[in-house]
Amino acid sequence: MQDFWFYIKLGLDHVLDFSAYDHILFLSALAIPFTFKHWKKVLLLATVFTVAHCFSLMLSVYEVVVMDVSLIEFLIPVTIFLTAVFNVIYLKTVQNHRNIALHVVATTFFGLIHGFGFSNYFKMLISGAEEKLVPLLGFATGIEISQVIIVLLMLALAFVVQSVLNVKYHLFVWIASIIVLLITIPLLYQTFPW
Repeated sequence: MQDFWFYIKLGLDHVLDFSAYDHILFLSALAIPFTFKHWKKVLLLATVFTVAHCFSLMLSVYEVVVMDVSLIEFLIPVTIFLTAVFNVIYLKTVQNHRNIALHVVATTFFGLIHGFGFSNYFKMLISGAEEKLVPLLGFATGIEISQVIIVLLMLALAFVVQSVLNVKYHLFVWIASIIVLLITIPLLYQTFPW
């Protein structure tokens, strides 16, 4: 049980690490177009991301799939960039229809990419261990808890900005998405596989 708690903490640290803020940035971009009224949909997306993230981690840990690290390191900011662009382009559609089918598909794909990004480090942590499922489940639990925290914080921020500060929904989504894009551009440059 002590190992399980260790991996929960590792999952929490993985997402909430401000020095490796790509995970937080992706979740923020994912939550930007939603409000508390649609909190279930955002939490569903966070869970889809967790499942996909841990599935690719599992594929890597059991050496079913081996990915090029430099390509994955570049694709992670690409997922963030595309999510923010999606927010800007589909602003009206997202607000009027709230159909998250496209979000679910994209989140699944992006979760797979993010999981492969962490796989080498995770494989080193559990190297030599016979039991790999408990660490994976503990890690997934930690990721899910931390992602729920981030998503709820983003929804709270959106509420404060839109309700208390009276910023219109469209303007909030547009500005927040542009901020994410601006933060992501240097990451794209730094990780581009030259």
